[in-house]
Amino acid sequence: MSIVSIITPSHNSTQFISETIQSVLSQSISDWEMIIVDDCSTDKSVEVIQSFVEQDSRIKLIRLSVNSGAAVARNTAIEAAQGRYIAFLDSDDLWLPDKLEKQLAFMQVDNYPFTYAAYDKIDENGQVFGLIGVPDRVCYSDLLKMCSIGCLTAIYDTEYFGKVTMPLIRKRQDFGLWLKLLKKTEYAYGLNETLAQYRVRTDSISANKANAAKFTWRLYREVEGMNVFKASYYFSHYAVRGLLRTKAPGLARMLGVLK
Repeated sequence: MSIVSIITPSHNSTQFISETIQSVLSQSISDWEMIIVDDCSTDKSVEVIQSFVEQDSRIKLIRLSVNSGAAVARNTAIEAAQGRYIAFLDSDDLWLPDKLEKQLAFMQVDNYPFTYAAYDKIDENGQVFGLIGVPDRVCYSDLLKMCSIGCLTAIYDTEYFGKVTMPLIRKRQDFGLWLKLLKKTEYAYGLNETLAQYRVRTDSISANKANAAKFTWRLYREVEGMNVFKASYYFSHYAVRGLLRTKAPGLARMLGVLK
């Protein structure tokens, strides 16, 4: 039984999946399993992933028979996971070599059951162009106002929570999972040290922001069950903070929106 199960959904990821897997293979600790769930790719992703599976038994591939979206792919991996800790890494993102070692030590010293970390933003060529810092801790209501937990850095402890899966929505399902976890514990704790790299794709960045806003509203209303007034309250915080982070990062830092 591995100490960490790494959850990786994959769909048409040929361009980046090798680099993603290599970032896991380069970890300074070796006691992990990586469960990649392919969501009906039509490119050569499966062949690329399979080549790694054949070389390293810690890497496992599950293939979905019907294209089902990232929530189903991630939940399939969570259900198959054997590790105590559940970590997340998408098929185009990267971990720095000491990511697991440092974050697990951070968790174990103070028995934190749910943690996250700072990360860089990189472009499609792997060039760093931004840093996303994180608050020291967040509670449920904090997170509703701004999701400050990057999926590629999140880890939770199944000995504390059991296995907890993502809500079955097409987008923002990771946000939904963090909220589920924070209903079971008071805080998630942040390690404000860069441990990962989030790849920003050039395709439809503005459309992605619009989609994120739409699905955030749906998350408040349909998953969290908020009435329209409560949802509007949290959505206004989400919208203003998101705008500050994008358009006025200096002011955002002054207000504590950015670290």
